[in-house]
Amino acid sequence: MTEVRRAGTASASLWERDEEIATITRAVDTLCADRSSPGTLLEARGEAGVGKTALLAETRRIAEARGCTVWSARGGETLRSVPFNVVRQLLQPALVSMLPEEAREYLGDWYDIAGPALGIADPGERQADPQGVCDGLVAAVRRLARREWPLVLMIDDAHWADQETLRWLAALAERLDETSVLVVVARRPGDVSGDNARHLEAAGAMGRPLGPLNALTPDATAGLTRATLGEHAEAAFCREVWAVTGGNPYETVELLAKVQDSELQPVEAEAAELRDLNRSARGGGLVARLEQLGVDSTRFAWAAAILGGGITVDMVARLATLDRADAARCAELLRGARILSVPDAAGQPGVDELEFVHPLIATAVYNSIPDALRTAMHGIAAQLVTDSGLGAAAASRHLLKVHPDDDQEVVAQLREAAREHLAVGAPDAARRCLERALQEPPLPASHARVLFELGCATLLTAPATTIGHLRTALAMPGLDGEQRVDAVFRLSQALLHNDQLEEAVRTVEAEAARNPDPSARLRLQAAQYMWEGIHAGETSSPHRSARLAELAAGCTGRDNAERALLILRGFDAMTHGESAEEVVELCDRALVNGRLAPGLGWTDTEWGLELPMMLASSYAYTDRLDRAEALFTEALRAYESAGWSGGHLALAHAYVGLGHRRRGRLREAEQSLRASLRIAERVGRGLPLYWSATCNLVDTLLARGHVEEARTVADQYGFAPPYPSTIVLPDPRPVRARLLFATGRTEEGVNELEAAEKAAAARGRHNPVVVPWATELARALAGEDPGRAARLATDARRQAERFGTDTAIGEALRCAAALETGQRAVRLAAQAVTYLEASPCQYEHAAARVEYGIAARSAAELNRGLALADSCGADGLVARAREALAVGHAG
Repeated sequence: MTEVRRAGTASASLWERDEEIATITRAVDTLCADRSSPGTLLEARGEAGVGKTALLAETRRIAEARGCTVWSARGGETLRSVPFNVVRQLLQPALVSMLPEEAREYLGDWYDIAGPALGIADPGERQADPQGVCDGLVAAVRRLARREWPLVLMIDDAHWADQETLRWLAALAERLDETSVLVVVARRPGDVSGDNARHLEAAGAMGRPLGPLNALTPDATAGLTRATLGEHAEAAFCREVWAVTGGNPYETVELLAKVQDSELQPVEAEAAELRDLNRSARGGGLVARLEQLGVDSTRFAWAAAILGGGITVDMVARLATLDRADAARCAELLRGARILSVPDAAGQPGVDELEFVHPLIATAVYNSIPDALRTAMHGIAAQLVTDSGLGAAAASRHLLKVHPDDDQEVVAQLREAAREHLAVGAPDAARRCLERALQEPPLPASHARVLFELGCATLLTAPATTIGHLRTALAMPGLDGEQRVDAVFRLSQALLHNDQLEEAVRTVEAEAARNPDPSARLRLQAAQYMWEGIHAGETSSPHRSARLAELAAGCTGRDNAERALLILRGFDAMTHGESAEEVVELCDRALVNGRLAPGLGWTDTEWGLELPMMLASSYAYTDRLDRAEALFTEALRAYESAGWSGGHLALAHAYVGLGHRRRGRLREAEQSLRASLRIAERVGRGLPLYWSATCNLVDTLLARGHVEEARTVADQYGFAPPYPSTIVLPDPRPVRARLLFATGRTEEGVNELEAAEKAAAARGRHNPVVVPWATELARALAGEDPGRAARLATDARRQAERFGTDTAIGEALRCAAALETGQRAVRLAAQAVTYLEASPCQYEHAAARVEYGIAARSAAELNRGLALADSCGADGLVARAREALAVGHAG
């Protein structure tokens, strides 16, 4: 057992905490030893009153004694609905102390992303990406840690922190290896659920525990009692102190303070009085003690509990309807009664902030307010916050507590608060405001609009909920014209995200049929074709492509609806293997001066990211890689500058990787695709973006000759049937088949390719580059069924010539050469080299060179192929070329 501390110890909660203090001391020493040392997270977990706050205070003392900068923050039970509340407490003071220009220069590109969440910059008009804001806050800590090193961050009552702070904390904990900072978190084991619990547990899992923090032993309680009341305290009295408090340090301190106030003697004869004294320090006893201080003091304490944070005498006076002098007097009384105290950071001239001595007291006072009065006081507090110019978002936590009363001003305030929350990256806070606005309720004329706003707020976080909101809104009057079209389009997006693609198609198709406005109908038809175009599993209507071609034929690209149809027609033609030149011509007509039109950009929400992705993919598979790569790079830059670091950024990295892969830059492709998967992990598995990154990474690793790595990635990320309902480029079945062949599972690979054949036929997707099932199957069947293999190779060459790109024809010729022997094989291999030399796809060119060199027994061609393969990073191809050269020289 840890040695019992002697008399004179500053805090009861530090008794029997020697091991914890030693851990804290080592962590501080490690931080101070080296600027490049990795960060550390320590977690103090224990029940209320067990001494977590005292450990944080001791951490501050130790850290400041060693010259550290220490910032602290605290969660609050009534403040959990305030987004970024705790992280603002933590970081805002340091940033506010800078000049605005200095803060902007210091945070760089992250200023406009993280600044609004921290309250140091005005939010933009666009909805912020929550993941981007979270990453911006992590980046802010990294930069502040370099500036303020050695830096210690402390969060008390983390179980009551807001969701946005806990998400940031989990993200910071993941990246502490690159941030030299000490983070100390104190929390209770319960009092948190859902996403908050997940984030908090994730952060704790990355750190080291302080504890478990247990109650004081009888010996320690006796030592503390004698240190407080004198060495003459009798053993029986000390044992009763422990029995009454259960060794809880906070309750022990409060009880001993009551003993001192009551002049009770610490002798066995008076030990029976301890239980009554203990009851007066908690729960109903605390409330009774508060009432003894007078009506004004009770009102002051109630108002402080309503405010929860940022408690000042002036603000409390206004809420409690007290004059300034009476309020100051009440504050002193409550401080003397150990109900309120002055926080450490407020001990500066002119600062009159207050806080509750302990969260248990704050909770007891808040719960003691009569229900009706508590609701009324929240309403008054909301008005005070609004009148103070703090904005609708700041007032919204109080409005959420007010009873619905058909108040349209409250509806307007909550809608404004939701917009503010969305602008700083807090969609869950926006959802709560809009759900509360619906309870008011809004007037019939605006009810559907509020539902639409709610659906937009939950689109990315809860698509199933969004569907219900938008369907209800569309069934009500109030959404007309463009608003109705926007709502239908958003509904179809939510259905897509919820893996209800067929329903998404039916939704826009039905609305297009009944909408009388030609321009609106065109937009809806374009949306229908867009969702149909990315559907991987549905059997294609024989007339779909013809109808789309007919619609697009009359489009000049004069507006975004026409441009969308041109892109969709181009993508459809590309996947069907129609003339690549016609595909490019359609895509070019959809651009404005060679660029995406306003409203069709990567971060524009009117159409979403699907259209520019289809456009760039069409260029990528028609050998116009310069245009494709420009678009992919533009997407990456747009999402990074806008702070969109969730699914959009994951897809951007995946498609940049696709561009590298098509170009033959395999090392760069692998790097981009692994970055995509790291981001996708944070978004959630099983989504289409996950499949795009995984499929392309497996394809790239196989091209590099890294078969075991490819198998590891496939196993780790579930790259196996069933496949997603949305199209993945390239088609995952041939890629998985190549992996199966490479690992000796030939029969399974053949089955995969035959399934790819059926799926491609059902959708009419005959592009031999996007879905290269025929060439792969021909190679696999060459030995056991050469007749079928030859027919497949011939069909693949016909499809390639129809499509017309150098890559497609060259790859078909490579396949044909592999099925032949002698001089015919040499001639076909030479033709393949000719085509692929003109292609931008350098890996395929390298492979053709090596195969030609082997067929022709040409050391010169093998050396050319080896050099190309080495420049691509195709290690397996390099090894094959060297082996062939060695065999040739030996001969």
